[in-house]
Amino acid sequence: MKKILIQFAHPALQKSRVNKILIEELPDMEGITFRDIYQIYPEMDIDVSAEKELLEQHEIVVFQHPFFWYSTPAILKEWQDLVLEHGWAYGSEGNALRNKLFFNVITSGGRKEAYCEEGYNHYTVRQLLSPFEQTANLCKMIFLPPYVIHGTLSITEEEVRKHKETYYQLLTLLAEDQIDIKKSRKINYLNDFVKQTKEVK
Repeated sequence: MKKILIQFAHPALQKSRVNKILIEELPDMEGITFRDIYQIYPEMDIDVSAEKELLEQHEIVVFQHPFFWYSTPAILKEWQDLVLEHGWAYGSEGNALRNKLFFNVITSGGRKEAYCEEGYNHYTVRQLLSPFEQTANLCKMIFLPPYVIHGTLSITEEEVRKHKETYYQLLTLLAEDQIDIKKSRKINYLNDFVKQTKEVK
């Protein structure tokens, strides 16, 4: 099985109804290393050597976070700035992350309809994640579309738990190498790919 590293970042987790449900069983799942980055580094004093070692030990890297200003909470940007060093993560001799899978798991208060050219935000979530996709490309990683939960301000707990079930199924499929990477990269949401996989079965 492939090992999955989930770098979770939420600066106000106690207020997050959705993320508290999404992460409640992740630390106990086989093959998954779950890390609450704000809890580990409350002063944002990131241990670069430790983070590099963890990355080298896993085949799949996930950033799980709320969609703050169309990006991540600040600590994940700090993490990228410090950990993804030239000569290690990128550059002619930077091959430590080559062929590792990377994707974002995002919670957003906005509805799905708001994320399109005609919608309130004018861009799709996938388009807004272009800096992450290019970072992955630079680091010779394989970027996958995001898993997104929209409308977090209004969805019911039952709906959140359905999203959680689908998210956990996605992690299992990835760990067991049961996802067609080439096909999955052509869609906007990994949510849809999991649904298609379940329908085929």
